[in-house]
Amino acid sequence: MSLQIELMVQLKAAMKSKDTIALQSLRAIKSEILLAQTKGGEVSFTEEDEIKLLQKLVKQRKDSAALYIEQSRPDLAEPELAQAIIISQFLPAQMSAEELKSFIGGLIEKVGAIGMKDMGKVMGMASKELSGKADGKAISILVKELLS
Repeated sequence: MSLQIELMVQLKAAMKSKDTIALQSLRAIKSEILLAQTKGGEVSFTEEDEIKLLQKLVKQRKDSAALYIEQSRPDLAEPELAQAIIISQFLPAQMSAEELKSFIGGLIEKVGAIGMKDMGKVMGMASKELSGKADGKAISILVKELLS
């Protein structure tokens, strides 16, 4: 089922159950899709575009929540984290830490990287192959750890 169809089904369910957090989250996704379509002139997205859009929304929510927690405002951080969880339901399953470490280790061997000077090469390939399956920040931290 495409993202937009699934989104409409979830939106109707959230309206019926009067779940305001879910409703806000789903409307944010719908709004971003519509903005991206009118901006780019595209009628439909590829699955990769949808994943990037969803990842961006989840990252925004998590960053906002981190700032609220940093400023001792858990009352504002809670809805942001709840929205991030709802939005991330539309993303593909994320790799576990062990799977990610073994994949990046294999990639480093494949590329023949020996130090931090090869980080760009490894990051480029890892980001392309792990798009939607792992967080870019987690990939970066792990590549640094394994190359140093």
